[in-house]
This record gives sequence, structure tokens and C-alpha cells, in this order.
Amino acid sequence: MNNNVKTNQRIYGGNLNRNEFKYAEPDLIKAWSEGRNIFIELTDKRIIGFHADRFKLLKDTSEEQLKEVEIRLSGYALRWKSIGEDITVPGILAGNFQLT
Repeated sequence: MNNNVKTNQRIYGGNLNRNEFKYAEPDLIKAWSEGRNIFIELTDKRIIGFHADRFKLLKDTSEEQLKEVEIRLSGYALRWKSIGEDITVPGILAGNFQLT
């Protein structure tokens, strides 16, 4: 196995190796959903939200499943294990949404 991060699906924002994750700033410190909206709080105190319908897999996910969001990779990514979805903080900050 190589040093690349192994996931079941994809990580939006690029394929990075584990060493690159610790240099990603700002990091995620909190993630939650309210209805169909996903919110993240960053170490620089910003709170950013986006609608779940901006991503293919999240679009058809129930509000209960959206609540299962986890912080992964030391604050670098969001993960919904039950649907195999991973989204990176840099991808969110850059506006790399699948659907507009």
C-alpha cells in the first residue's frame, strides 16, 4: 500500500498524501447539519454553510443521514460513512461543488 489516503469513494479537492493534510489551514473544528444545510466551523472562527443539494450523493440523502457528518483527517475533511461521501475543507472553501 502506498502513502496515499485510502477512501472508499472520492475526496473532493484533490488527492493528497497523509503528510500534506497536517499543513492544510484552516482546519475544521466542528461540523453539523440543520435541515438540508451543512455547516462547518474553522479554526479561524469562520462558520461556513452550504446546501446538501450541491453534491450528488448528499442531494438524495435524508436529513437524518446528513446529521451523521463526521470530521476526518485531523480537520481536513467531512465524512458521511453510511453513504461513502468525503468532502475536503479546501474544496468547500474553493467552491468546488458538484452541482450548482
